[in-house]
Amino acid sequence: MASSSAPQLTYTVTDGVATLVIDHPAKRNAMTDPMWAALPPLLKALGDDPDVRVLVLTGAGDTFCAGADISTLAAGAGAAQQLAAAAEEALAAFPKPTLAVVRGYCVGGGCQLAAACDLRFAAEDALFGVTPAKLGIVYPASSTRRLAALTGPATAKYLLFSGELIATERALRTGLLDEVWPGAELDERVAEFTRILAGRSQLTQAAAKEFAAGRTDRDAYWREQARGSGDTAEGVAAFLERRAPRFGWSVPATSG
Repeated sequence: MASSSAPQLTYTVTDGVATLVIDHPAKRNAMTDPMWAALPPLLKALGDDPDVRVLVLTGAGDTFCAGADISTLAAGAGAAQQLAAAAEEALAAFPKPTLAVVRGYCVGGGCQLAAACDLRFAAEDALFGVTPAKLGIVYPASSTRRLAALTGPATAKYLLFSGELIATERALRTGLLDEVWPGAELDERVAEFTRILAGRSQLTQAAAKEFAAGRTDRDAYWREQARGSGDTAEGVAAFLERRAPRFGWSVPATSG
């Protein structure tokens, strides 16, 4: 994996798992405008790649992401927010399972990205915060709704009203996190869990993502996909033969 002092997004793909790294070590992996802008096309390329079955989002070193690079906000907070919101929506719309792996600070725009992932695992010493009230910024409506859907309205308001940081115990209890691990064990758990996800039916996963997002109008579409996929027959055969299934359906590439 490439490493540099310059702000960048890097990725590797191994055994069906794409690991996307926020790499801006000089500023605790804060996202610059070019990084926000680069994220949607990069996510599209990974989403269209048939070799990618799972996406892991993490930060370089011991920090996930300290938010947006404040120096870019001074040049135009509105433009920077639009870039961040577009990146968040692209991540939320990624057609395959996404997992944020958090160490250290997950603050502001970093928490925005983590909340846009399907699942979030963290090291025990991670800290979470949503800080627009410290800067006089209006947090986007879509981001606010997504945060409230994860944590409940009371915790979302606590985070947004105060800008205070919360530790993993509260983040886990309120739904912002799915699992917490000692730092030394986190990588092993992520490797184990992503292997599980990569071996499951993409058909089931893609349909579940849409339904969980409220797309119940697509029920007929997914029934038709299931009928022609062969995944059900393969899953049943693998169960009866006591072997790992070899599911064949894959997420179709998008146009544009």
